[in-house]
Amino acid sequence: MKLKTTYRVQEISFNDTKPFILNIHYAKRMPSISYSIGLFYKDDLVGCVCYGYPPSTALKIGIAGEQFKKNVIELNRLVLKNNNKNEASFLVGNSFKLLPKNTIIVSYADISQQHVGYVYQATNFIYTGLSAKRTEWQMIGVNKHSFTICETYSLNERKKNKDKFKLIDRPRKHRYLYLIGDKKFKKNVIKNLKYPILDYPKTNEVLNG
Repeated sequence: MKLKTTYRVQEISFNDTKPFILNIHYAKRMPSISYSIGLFYKDDLVGCVCYGYPPSTALKIGIAGEQFKKNVIELNRLVLKNNNKNEASFLVGNSFKLLPKNTIIVSYADISQQHVGYVYQATNFIYTGLSAKRTEWQMIGVNKHSFTICETYSLNERKKNKDKFKLIDRPRKHRYLYLIGDKKFKKNVIKNLKYPILDYPKTNEVLNG
């Protein structure tokens, strides 16, 4: 089956993404979304990929320095209803055409979910290794991002209410980058990368990093 003749990729509304993210994606949580792009099989929406500007300034500066922090967006959700062969790479690869030029995309493959990032490898992302070992705050029984918790509650509140908050080891993730822009932009980003460019990881290497 030729994907180009049976599938199409186009922008979709924020509300169209909700059933995919809240009902199918393992995180069950809506991230910050600036661009929602859907995969249609004929007239049926069968998947979506979402991009947002990372809230962490350290993350944005950490990729290629202060001068490129405004160029960084995160591929923060990729969800498919059926996950048929090549759907993921077709969606991601074609979504690049709908994003701004001179953009640095960062995305992560969660090793705690046994994810390696094969879709990023299939779409020619740059692999830059595992995220650093860190801890993060979690609310017991509440599915909130650590960044939101830290913005809402003071460190003193978190430390005092041990029945409500706990500090956990954050799962390490494979970090991938993709550059959208002309040759000059890409060359400048590569020159200023703060991470090494490494060979793609394979299944047996996932838990050894």
